[in-house]
Amino acid sequence: MSATISRRTFLQRSAGAAVGFGALTALHAQKVRSANERVNVAMIGCGGRGRFVIRMMIEEAEANCVGLCDLSEQKIGQTAEFIKETQKTKPQFEKDYRKILDSKDVDAVIVATPDNWHAPLTIMACQAGKDVYVEKPHSHCIWESGKMVEAAAKYKKIVQVGTQNRSTEYNHIARDYIRSGKLGKIGLVKVFNLKTGSPFKLGDAGTQPEGFDWDRWLGRAPWRPFHQRLIRGGWHYYWDFCGGDMTDDGIHQIDLGLMLMDDPGLPKSVRALGGRYVHKGDDAEVPDVLNVAWDFGTFAMTFDMSQYPKYMEKSTDAIRKKTLVPDWMQNATRIEVYGQDLFMILGRHGGGFIVEKASSQVVEKVFGQAGDYAHYRNFISCVKSRKKPNADISIAHASNVTAHMGNIAHKIGNVALNYNEKKNTFDNPEATKRIKDTYRKGYEIPDKV
Repeated sequence: MSATISRRTFLQRSAGAAVGFGALTALHAQKVRSANERVNVAMIGCGGRGRFVIRMMIEEAEANCVGLCDLSEQKIGQTAEFIKETQKTKPQFEKDYRKILDSKDVDAVIVATPDNWHAPLTIMACQAGKDVYVEKPHSHCIWESGKMVEAAAKYKKIVQVGTQNRSTEYNHIARDYIRSGKLGKIGLVKVFNLKTGSPFKLGDAGTQPEGFDWDRWLGRAPWRPFHQRLIRGGWHYYWDFCGGDMTDDGIHQIDLGLMLMDDPGLPKSVRALGGRYVHKGDDAEVPDVLNVAWDFGTFAMTFDMSQYPKYMEKSTDAIRKKTLVPDWMQNATRIEVYGQDLFMILGRHGGGFIVEKASSQVVEKVFGQAGDYAHYRNFISCVKSRKKPNADISIAHASNVTAHMGNIAHKIGNVALNYNEKKNTFDNPEATKRIKDTYRKGYEIPDKV
């Protein structure tokens, strides 16, 4: 582990940053906003998902985009083109995130970079006096998630995680239904992330674009030579940048499953089984099949993930807009809750939920739309009101830790692990080592945020 650096160095990152922690904090004292005042938002990371988030935040939450930041000028330009119909004023373009954090015009930032940059940027944004909307998974390891919770609390910042199911109406109805006790005692929750997929090949490394800061793009990840496929989404297949599809997509369903169970806290143990079975021999590191089970003390939760069957699919647009009821057996992202008396199936991407009894008799059916727009509105509303958002970082911490526990159990040999929440340790030394990442020199996150 590299030596811990100061908060000032953490903010500066490398030579050329002139403004340290104290100056940033002084510049960005919390504003008092009226209900009608527009919140100035800047986005760091102008990839595909980020473009959608910033546009919908403008359209649905009446945010004002004042800045776009990415290491790729092409991505900045594409994002600017994508949002120009929704906003007349042109945002500031930046390749250096520090200029966004230093700007007095920015109230909040959207962090939509590759996963390994989520925690560092969120912590620095809090230190710089900015509220944050951070895409999931909000951290690359368990330790980082705790540091993010600390930073949000210390600097009194609004930090909303992009697990938008927390703002979806039918999910709240489903939680209330479960709270009512109608399902009976629940002993098992099954979470599915059964998606299609194909072999991954890196291909030709290509030539590093002129002016592209590859070192900065890698960030805390170990050094490796430039490869064009990595910056074009290929990073999703490598542990240095992400946690595989469990944290990339499955964490939505994991978080929703915990929400339905009234946020029971952290699991006592975890066990995993999986590997690169179907696409074995390609260039990916992450599994294409993964099964994880957690013990929460009063119930068990299981997670089944795939990245190969052609017949599984996420909910269609029609389902997301609540005009159809899904064919649940081939729905890739459903959740099943097994009560003693009744059984609930719920869809992540809209589709609502159904409750059944014996012989598949439906006793309750609730339609529902996906909650993306409501989630963006909730964030902007909380920036103004200073109330905790629906997916506050302190709430999202549990599902983040739960997912990382599963990956740790898989990566050290598909083992079973007991977890000590108080000490933040496992009963396996190798597993405990993986609670905190190793950081490349110059990109460390300080112990004291």
